[in-house]
Amino acid sequence: MAMPACKTVRIFRFGVFELDEAAGELRKSGIRIKLHSQPFQMLVMLLERHSQVVTREEMRERLWGRDTFVDFDHGLNASVNKIRDALNDSASQPRYVETIPGKGYRFVAPVTVVAPVSNVSEPTAAASAAAESARVTESPSGASVGAVLAAPHELPAAPRKLVRTLLLLVQAMYLAFYLGALANLKEIHDIFWDARLFPPAALMTLLITTAATMIPVRLYIAAAVSFDAAQLPEKFRKLFPALLLLDLLWALSPLLLIHHISIGLALGLSAALIYMPFVQRSLVLMYARKR
Repeated sequence: MAMPACKTVRIFRFGVFELDEAAGELRKSGIRIKLHSQPFQMLVMLLERHSQVVTREEMRERLWGRDTFVDFDHGLNASVNKIRDALNDSASQPRYVETIPGKGYRFVAPVTVVAPVSNVSEPTAAASAAAESARVTESPSGASVGAVLAAPHELPAAPRKLVRTLLLLVQAMYLAFYLGALANLKEIHDIFWDARLFPPAALMTLLITTAATMIPVRLYIAAAVSFDAAQLPEKFRKLFPALLLLDLLWALSPLLLIHHISIGLALGLSAALIYMPFVQRSLVLMYARKR
């Protein structure tokens, strides 16, 4: 039986992006971005020779072969457009891929080659297709958010056991808030009534609805962390916009203890809780790192 072809594979990092040549994956802030085979190989070529011009003829020979007669001009243009879409780049104001008129293209952003691995077998076509179908396209709305939030490479290294423990403690903290509030509805109703900011009935409905909704979500995250579920980071990415909104709302929960603590302490605790959604996101990104 013939041995599979072997080659040196690399991981390229640029900005918030990471390209894993062995896995055939492009990631932004740890999230996989869908990129088909030809655009992916073209991007590898540009990264290999970043700051240098890669001619269209060189791309044609690598992607189609010298003796293949196809309309490669259209294919090259389509591939470059897909690369720019994946990188949220622009042809008129390039941050990554610059067009050199009449010649080819140049990758203009700084590139770091990380952890090269030798003698790794090339994935088969079937495996590549399976990996392709498993990739999740990043939502356009996430691009602007990702620009201001911490990227995986910006986070410190930490023992996986510590990261999982902290994630479980975060879920336990929120569960305590929800259950504590539901156990003291009469007292909370009196607080809402005394405040006279909004109709107490509307605030009570909001409190009960969000608490009842978030309890199973917290239990799911806690169970996923406990069993070390690999799909948690992807599921959390989808949940994060809604979690952020609700967690910021529940950051006001210390004010529900106003009969037991001072207003200054309640405001201080609320200020700390405003930061918790972002702490949790960072922990999930650290959790997502390879075991």
